[in-house]
Amino acid sequence: MTHLLGLNEQQKEAVLQKNGPVLIIAGAGAGKTKTIAHRILHLIKNGVHPENILAITFTNKAAKEMRERVEKIIASDKKLNIPLTYNHKPFISTFHSLGVHIIKENSKIIGLTKNFSIMDRSDSSKLVKECLKSLDIDPKQFEPSKILNIISREKGNLISAQEYSVGSEKNGYTLQSVTQKVWPMYENKLAQEKALDFDDLLLKSYNILKNHKEVLEKYQNLWKYIHIDEYQDTNKVQYMTAKLLAEKNRNICVVGDVDQSIYSWRGADIENILSFEKDYPEAKVILLEENYRSTQTILSVANEVIKNNKLRKEKNLFTKNTVGEKVSFLKALNEIEEARFIARKAQELIGKGVSPREISVLYRANFQSRVLEEAFLTENVPYQVLGTKFFERKEVKDVLSFLRASLNPESLSDLKRIINIPARGIGKVTILKIFEGGKDKLPDGIKEKVNSFFNLLAKIKNETEKLKPSEVIKFIIKESGLELELQRGNDEDKERLENMRELATLAIKYDHLPKPEGIEKLLEEAALMTDQDSLEKNENAVKLMTVHASKGLEFDYVIITGLEQDLFPHQGMGTEAKTPEEMEEERRLFYVALTRARKKLFLTYAEMRTIYGSQQMNLPSIFLGEFDNGHLEEENFEYREKIVYLEW
Repeated sequence: MTHLLGLNEQQKEAVLQKNGPVLIIAGAGAGKTKTIAHRILHLIKNGVHPENILAITFTNKAAKEMRERVEKIIASDKKLNIPLTYNHKPFISTFHSLGVHIIKENSKIIGLTKNFSIMDRSDSSKLVKECLKSLDIDPKQFEPSKILNIISREKGNLISAQEYSVGSEKNGYTLQSVTQKVWPMYENKLAQEKALDFDDLLLKSYNILKNHKEVLEKYQNLWKYIHIDEYQDTNKVQYMTAKLLAEKNRNICVVGDVDQSIYSWRGADIENILSFEKDYPEAKVILLEENYRSTQTILSVANEVIKNNKLRKEKNLFTKNTVGEKVSFLKALNEIEEARFIARKAQELIGKGVSPREISVLYRANFQSRVLEEAFLTENVPYQVLGTKFFERKEVKDVLSFLRASLNPESLSDLKRIINIPARGIGKVTILKIFEGGKDKLPDGIKEKVNSFFNLLAKIKNETEKLKPSEVIKFIIKESGLELELQRGNDEDKERLENMRELATLAIKYDHLPKPEGIEKLLEEAALMTDQDSLEKNENAVKLMTVHASKGLEFDYVIITGLEQDLFPHQGMGTEAKTPEEMEEERRLFYVALTRARKKLFLTYAEMRTIYGSQQMNLPSIFLGEFDNGHLEEENFEYREKIVYLEW
């Protein structure tokens, strides 16, 4: 069987296990994407129709990689002779995209149209802020983002606003009592705008499956073979959705690694993967332990660290790669020296021919990036901070709001955003009157401007039915007046116009789809972008990011910074000691950081660090004592005498 060539014995076992539940414990760099792709090919070669296969992962990046790999190996199998059409492919997407698909196909059941809006995080925060203001509660006292975090977590646990209010605190102003007041108002605002937030995509699609037997049976009969990647990262609603879909055929293959479960703070439940064999007693369990990414030295350090965790399934990564270099270690005087060392080490590597994009600097907390950026600027080393999302740029959101408002006139958030962009002389009082249904009572001059705006939206909607997505974006940029205004502006305005045009370029990939569907897919992608998708144009620069953001990525050279007790492992602002479970997750996070490296690891810590305005003396992280120091070589920072330190 030629399609099994290049697979190791454990990968072959996973590929050949056609029917029944399968649990694949795949260590970091063990070729899990390749294994799933070949498994899908094997199913098709053995008579399973491509459209009967579902594969779900967590990020758009991972889904895109999976989709491309599956389509490539199917196309290259000359004996298969199955042309993959758009309607006859395996369904490969993220959980959230799956939710959108199910909701759109069944939108009438929950009182929505196919053109419902998807609120991104910032839009949802604005709605929460509006709710707080209407309750005369200061948003500075109760941050909208914290309230939204609670709502998000509860929705992931299948809790509704009504259920959350049971046992209500009723009086007083605690975070819980304020959330109990805000949440129902927030849901009403979403309903008024025919909109769903990010978490609704999971919750509403699950409720459709749970409450409508005929819909569930339709998808059970369609997706007879289910694959779920990163199963350790599933929360309750994702777990229950997978369970419902797999209930009839029980052909569910989950892939994951307990040792890389790092998202409990957003609802991921490690028990989902640990209890898979209880849910499916007949499950076949396969370990993928051969690593194709890292040197043996890197793996030895990672193995020795993670074995200190008790909540895990035993495995030991190994590789046929070289032993590799020792792990470099620097003990810096303070964070300034640490950052300067890191910038100059990157500079040194680049000078030896290493591509800047193959170097990554990882940190536990976002605040650490500031001093690192200063050092990279001082040393003139190209760098890119992961986190600035293309779709969160104001000008890009403006164009997308024109598009959404044209398709969903009830999306008040979008209408408010763009009704005076570019400036049309429509003030806040006028906007308020429009939304209160008083458009006809406006003065003639203002009414003409308002009608002109709504006519523009009608034109855009008309064009979405005739033009390709990329052409619709160009139409909006020109007809809205944004192009003319920004062309007349300064350099910053011209850069904003370039970003808008970049959106039109990005939309080209949907031009081949049927007219309404291409626009829908573009809006869906814009709404469902994650932190990892924000690397935008993968600039040839050193990547600076949190360890959480590095999950799923890999680099030749990885520098892990701030390895101090209470920073990594992270204590945060609280004073309570971490529970054993929380400490194990911190260790898993360090394990993830270690296993991002292919060739070489650098570990650094600062004896003194300024945090929240005060200087602290630090002990080295407990993790530094959990592996054989024979794997280490200490770095001497020869530039120390050139750095001038401030007196505190």
